[in-house]
Amino acid sequence: MKNITYTKTGDAGQTSLIGGKRVPKYDDRVEAYGSVDELSAVIGVLNDLEGVPQDICETLGVIQNKLFTLESHFALDKASEVSKMIPLLEDGDVSFLEGHIDRMNAELPELRAFVIPGGNMKASVSHVCRTVCRRAERQGWRLASHEEVDAIDLRYLNRLSDYFFVLARYFDFLEKRNETCWESNK
Repeated sequence: MKNITYTKTGDAGQTSLIGGKRVPKYDDRVEAYGSVDELSAVIGVLNDLEGVPQDICETLGVIQNKLFTLESHFALDKASEVSKMIPLLEDGDVSFLEGHIDRMNAELPELRAFVIPGGNMKASVSHVCRTVCRRAERQGWRLASHEEVDAIDLRYLNRLSDYFFVLARYFDFLEKRNETCWESNK
């Protein structure tokens, strides 16, 4: 099998959804799955940073796999026969994130103010993951305003952004860094 990196089929501003339907590259589906793809790439950067604990690396790997599933949902032409072969996200996938959030939160000090992103590289990249995830969620909701989108996909993205917020705080905690909080009177 040859490795084909370029097909030239997108040179005129169109791309194919899963199932073959051609759409403009600025289509809401493309924007939504593109942001999920970007999120997965940033998670890869986070996972590659030195000092990320093994259990968190494993969790990030699970998340990236779920994001490929979610990305395929956004990229799918629901009218195609292929739609029957795409796996679904489940309530357990959201519960998985909630369990990790709860475990980290149990060790963290009470949140008393808005947190300004930063503290250390792992926390900062976690905040980038959070913001890219929020954009993917917004684009998912935009798509849902005129296309069928599974509610679980949007719930997963919402919870995932919460996970990355808590993960950023947790990385500061592990490195014994004080969080920088917003001071409204400055």
